[in-house]
Amino acid sequence: MIKYLSQSNSIANVFIRELRDSGIQKDQSRFRKNLIRLGEIFAYEISKTFDYSEHRIETPLGYANAFLPDDEVVLATIMRAGLPMHQGMLNYFNDAESAFVSAYRKHHKDGTFEINLEYVNCPNLDGKTLILTDPMIATGSSVEAALKALEESGTPKEIHIVTVIASTYGLGYIKRICPGTHIWLGEEDEELTAKSYIVPGLGDAGDLAFGGTKPD
Repeated sequence: MIKYLSQSNSIANVFIRELRDSGIQKDQSRFRKNLIRLGEIFAYEISKTFDYSEHRIETPLGYANAFLPDDEVVLATIMRAGLPMHQGMLNYFNDAESAFVSAYRKHHKDGTFEINLEYVNCPNLDGKTLILTDPMIATGSSVEAALKALEESGTPKEIHIVTVIASTYGLGYIKRICPGTHIWLGEEDEELTAKSYIVPGLGDAGDLAFGGTKPD
């Protein structure tokens, strides 16, 4: 399943537009805030896919019935660019556990690159719903490496991949290597440069959110 936020009119389009706008990007705090907001919107949309059961709730004046989610959620993100979206998810999934992957591109002189993983921390995933956030999916290699590392901690019930912008190539690659995975994205961009940067994209999400030049 692939779900595009931009295919229906909502406030999410405003936040995506601001993330892309090179003038607004100069406000680092606003960039992070928009990623947090989109994380919250994605969390709400993903929650609609969960399994629910009825519970009886005691109020100050009596009892009420409520349908509450049964899924145990693990929120994973690729550092550092994914941290604001991860926070947005946490704002909604209060009881979720967290997993973190530190991954970056190691470039070679011939223009190719490989994904290096420096750090992985993940709770047991068996039977749980794994939600992996990464603001940009260019080639899909970082997501592939992160999922392989995370799945050493168990077999999830469901896997959701969440991104703001994905290239057509990266989206197709994830669909091929992760059949059955749910993919949630803001918008799809068709072009990748020779160095595998998304066009028009939005630039380096990690640098725009936190400053510095460390690759994401």
